[in-house]
Amino acid sequence: MIKACFLTQKSARMSEMFRRNVPALPSLRKKLCSIFLMSCMGGVAFAGDYDNNEQVEAFIKEMVTEHQFEQDQLGQWFSQVKRKQSILDAMSRPAEKVKPWSEYQDIFLTQSRIDKGVEFWKKHESVLARAEKTYGVPAEIIVAIIGVETRYGGNKGRYRVMDALSTLAFDYPPRAPFFRKELKEFLLLSREQTRQPLDLLGSYAGAMGYGQFMPSSYRAYAADFDGDNAIDIWDNPVDAIGSVANYFTRHGWKTGELVTERVKVNKSHDTSLLDDGLKPERTIGEITQAGYAPLATLEGELPARVFKLDGKKGAEFWVGLHNFYVITRYNRSTMYAMAVHQLSQSIKTKYQG
Repeated sequence: MIKACFLTQKSARMSEMFRRNVPALPSLRKKLCSIFLMSCMGGVAFAGDYDNNEQVEAFIKEMVTEHQFEQDQLGQWFSQVKRKQSILDAMSRPAEKVKPWSEYQDIFLTQSRIDKGVEFWKKHESVLARAEKTYGVPAEIIVAIIGVETRYGGNKGRYRVMDALSTLAFDYPPRAPFFRKELKEFLLLSREQTRQPLDLLGSYAGAMGYGQFMPSSYRAYAADFDGDNAIDIWDNPVDAIGSVANYFTRHGWKTGELVTERVKVNKSHDTSLLDDGLKPERTIGEITQAGYAPLATLEGELPARVFKLDGKKGAEFWVGLHNFYVITRYNRSTMYAMAVHQLSQSIKTKYQG
């Protein structure tokens, strides 16, 4: 582990205490001061939560060998990392009962979130127009993603990403391999972007910036959309907008195609189709034959899936098309994708009105 020395207020008070308490022993005082100074020159280890941790030491060796990091620099960073019990508590909490769609709507489709989405769109109008032209992703979808993820940048996370990922990589066995990989990606992106890893904040799971990218997604999809040779999704909404749009186009967004449509069902509809998963692996023709009739005219060969939501007025049946599936690549949840879609439409309606 790297060692370092700095004179904190606490160490200064300790030094003053020595001077007060041993006035009659000048030789001892000199010796103690000498030891203190030599320690500073040679380095004194930080009292971090991961000092002398075998997992961390193995991780450091791996980063040095595979990615040519400086061992001393990594040691210095990890000696300042804090194990966050609040993160472990959040990850270990029993899974909550899945909310019905009606409650999900109350969380994400509020008038406040719609109004703030319109404000965000107007503030970044030219950037969103350029992103739509460059990537083919509608401005309202980009705005809605940022609105759902962080309330348009208002809640990007309060944990140091280094603390969050280290805690989960080394103290959360159920998903340690995943978070160990993300920690590696995070250190690589910090080096690539010349950012201090201990300064960057995110969610308790290590997601970052306006769009809450995990480090691996950042390295794969984040975009320098303002051309300043840096990618800043924390404080630069231009890069954040371009990054969300790039993510969608790289995951196959089809410009101009529909996202989802309501369907009506007959009494003999085949309920087994409702458990097909997220991918649109059937066709509109097959779905129609199974007793689900789209309210809009859709081509029979169009790939789709059918799903049910518990709405405020009872069961709702929908078909999810290819672009609906693309939204689930951002977050693997039908209700998440529907929240993004409906929020985007509400924002667009008010923006255009």
